[in-house]
Formats: sequence, structure tokens, C-alpha cells
Amino acid sequence: MKKFLKEFEKFILRGNVVDMAVGVIIGAAFQGIVNSLVNDVISPLLGLVANTDLSYLAFTIRGVEIRYGAFVTAVINFLIMAFVIFLLVKLLNKLAELGLRKKEQEKPEPQKPATKICPYCKSEIPAEAVRCGHCTSKLEE
Repeated sequence: MKKFLKEFEKFILRGNVVDMAVGVIIGAAFQGIVNSLVNDVISPLLGLVANTDLSYLAFTIRGVEIRYGAFVTAVINFLIMAFVIFLLVKLLNKLAELGLRKKEQEKPEPQKPATKICPYCKSEIPAEAVRCGHCTSKLEE
């Protein structure tokens, strides 16, 4: 049981789990804003066109009320949330791409080694040398 609890603790304290929890909480708060936008702004504006509030549209079949207006409002909520999340992900991807480009531009070019080994006498000589200073052999490029 202790091993199980240790594994659970390791899982729960990983960074991505905490990040996901924060995202869920912010998403729930954002859902309240979107619901208010749809219920308090968009539905009344659409109601001006249709001369009614969408969320109260319903019809009755054999005594059962089917509230299709509430469904339309939920679909509008979903579309707005999906669009905003799409824009947010697109923005984050753009920022990540810009960050990668900046890192690539900042990378210094790999430096050439200052010395090389003479293939004949195996002595260390300057990298630009065309002749070995130790054995005087002519070096190939």
C-alpha cells in the first residue's frame, strides 16, 4: 500500500498534472464568462431578430416539453468556447514558433578545433598548419 501511495504522490506532483488542474479551473471560470456572453448578450440579440428569447423556445409532444431553444443556446456556447480555444492555441503555437526561431538565431556557430593531429608523427599541431612543425611532413587539406 505504501508503494501505491508513493506512486500516486509522484504522479500527482508532476508538473503536467498540476498544470492540467490549473487549466481545468481556469476553463471552468472561462465557461461562466462564455455562458454569460451567450445568455446575456447573444441570445437577446438573436431574440431581437426572432422576437423571442432562444433559451425559452420549446414545443410539447404528449405533455412532454422539448426545450430546443436551450439546446441551441448550448450549441452557441460550445461554438464560442471552441473558437476561443482555437484562437488561444493558435496564439500559443505562434509564440512557441517565434521562441524557437529566436533560439536558433542565437545559437553560436560551432567552433572549429584549434588543433589537429599530424597523420604521420601523431603530434598535435595548429589546425591551419599545412606542414607539421615536428616531422616537417606536408599535410593534405
